[in-house]
Amino acid sequence: MKPQVLVLRAAGTNCDVETAYAFGLVGAEPTTLHVNRLRERPALLRDFQILAIPGGFSYGDDVASGRIFANELLAGIGDELQAFVERGGYAIGICNGFQVLVKAGLLPRLAGDRSQHATLTDNTSGIYTDRWVRLTGDATRCAWIPDAAEVELPVAHGEGRFLAAPEVIAQLGANGQVALRYSAGTNPNGSTADIAGVCDPSGRVFGLMPHPERFLRWENHPRWTREPRRAEGDGVRFFRAAVSRLSA
Repeated sequence: MKPQVLVLRAAGTNCDVETAYAFGLVGAEPTTLHVNRLRERPALLRDFQILAIPGGFSYGDDVASGRIFANELLAGIGDELQAFVERGGYAIGICNGFQVLVKAGLLPRLAGDRSQHATLTDNTSGIYTDRWVRLTGDATRCAWIPDAAEVELPVAHGEGRFLAAPEVIAQLGANGQVALRYSAGTNPNGSTADIAGVCDPSGRVFGLMPHPERFLRWENHPRWTREPRRAEGDGVRFFRAAVSRLSA
């Protein structure tokens, strides 16, 4: 059977269609659901193997990006989320979804601790950033990273700077939990140690600020008419890596 994917949206989410399409492209079966429906029936999460929280501006980024959505998850389905991860579920948070996972304590989950050890805060530039960046992955632990090849993806955020205490950053590096870094000179937000994405200790829960769902076709790239054509966009590889491992 195809892996079942729950794409969870809220007011202000705007990348749910693209995220669902990306999973369908690599052989999974996506279902898009509003968070209120899941809070009414938290046990619905048991029907899925992958949880995806897409990008956008949930609840208008009021208070802080992702904070309200994170609080909704913790208050409404916190126990089901914990059980989902413990039974081997995969999860991805993209941009605003990454902010949600961090502020809900699902990332980086040092030594299984559900406390919030890091945050995603205002870009050092003080402005919203919308551009393409180069990135390098570390597949040592993260199930969503296929290899260490450099890729290009777009970013679009105002609060994308990954920030944590020096000892937390060191521990993440030692554990192989820094799954994605901005290549030299392309860090768009001032993230500590050029961190663009992290995973939890299991490697199955992954969050990243760049948008893989926005680069699924070569035609999505701004230089697609000036460079040799590729079979697909770089973003596909992240979805395929997780779905392939889950299906193996």
